[in-house]
Amino acid sequence: MSETGQGKMTSSEQLRAARAMIGLSQADLASMTGRTDKTIRRAETDVSLVAADTVAALRAALEAAGVVFLSENGNGPGVALKRKSND
Repeated sequence: MSETGQGKMTSSEQLRAARAMIGLSQADLASMTGRTDKTIRRAETDVSLVAADTVAALRAALEAAGVVFLSENGNGPGVALKRKSND
């Protein structure tokens, strides 16, 4: 795993799951973050192969799209969707 700029750990599995959960293609995420499709594939295979600022950018884009990254809870780290407010 790699540390992002905010000191949060993000795994390749979380990145893959988060992207799939909100229905984005690797090309979509690449476009959103200014990275290449190849970089997205690399991050989703082994997050340690990409720069920490890239992991942070991917995570930030996914969070902005409604994903919540969950820390280790005994079952491993995961992802979820933000609850929609009724405001």
